[in-house]
Amino acid sequence: MGLFSFFKKTDKVGTDSAIDSKELGQSADQAGNSNSVETKLSFHPDWHVPQEQKYIFNFLANELQPLKINQLSLAAINIEVDPKTNAWNVKAFVRSSLNQAIQLGEIELLLLDKEDQQIASKSFNFAELGQIPARSARPWVFTFEKSTLATEEVPEEGWKIAFNLISLRGHQLDLDETWKKQLPEDQQEALKNIVKDLPKLGKNEVNFTGLQAKVHDDKSLVTSIFIRNGNNKAINIEQLPLEIVDANGLLVAKGSFKLDPVLSVQPNSTKPWTFIFPEELVTEEEFDLSRWSARVTQQA
Repeated sequence: MGLFSFFKKTDKVGTDSAIDSKELGQSADQAGNSNSVETKLSFHPDWHVPQEQKYIFNFLANELQPLKINQLSLAAINIEVDPKTNAWNVKAFVRSSLNQAIQLGEIELLLLDKEDQQIASKSFNFAELGQIPARSARPWVFTFEKSTLATEEVPEEGWKIAFNLISLRGHQLDLDETWKKQLPEDQQEALKNIVKDLPKLGKNEVNFTGLQAKVHDDKSLVTSIFIRNGNNKAINIEQLPLEIVDANGLLVAKGSFKLDPVLSVQPNSTKPWTFIFPEELVTEEEFDLSRWSARVTQQA
């Protein structure tokens, strides 16, 4: 498969990054009474490994530390830079301490430096690794193209390759404490279901989606809006210029909202928030709110 040439006698196993198997949707097996699990070397079934390479792989596998029961782990080995493309070929062991074989799918991986700062991210199809046997360690090379890197400088010792737990948990409702206090449990659950059914966000996308709008007796327009954050980091909003457009494409309200305290939306989450346009910011007397949208404008 062209991967053997990446692994050399001079390689050493570095930092291990382990998570509970439940984070990847894998059921835990309570069989056995040992909390410490040694993982055995495993090769992809399509590999025909030369004897010399088997020696190298065995040497590296013997350096691996035991895992706790029901863990999945990525054990860093080394990074080689492709001189032609500047891509990073990241060598690692994919490890499982489960008592049963597992098959994984699309998973985003992160490269972190010794200070746990993100230096690269990319999604990989783990189906290419094949079925990972119980209590095993499978060597693999993950290629991070230049476009996925946040730096050109290869990290010092102590770097990690890790599962992106934020992306693994799925997109979630980020409900402010004030909303939690005001909304009954059934309404909170309804909001969770709405968020779950919304179209998937693109990576690093921030989206504003209308939830509810109505005109009060004082002729103000009260809107509840989903602020959707597709980033791996929280976003903080201090000032938000908003426009409301009705079902006919008519601009019906426009204003800029100063948020004090700053409104924070957690990574890979959606936060509902209410914005009230007083009568003087409502630009039309009649409009159709059977369908409507909110859009962020550029401030003058």
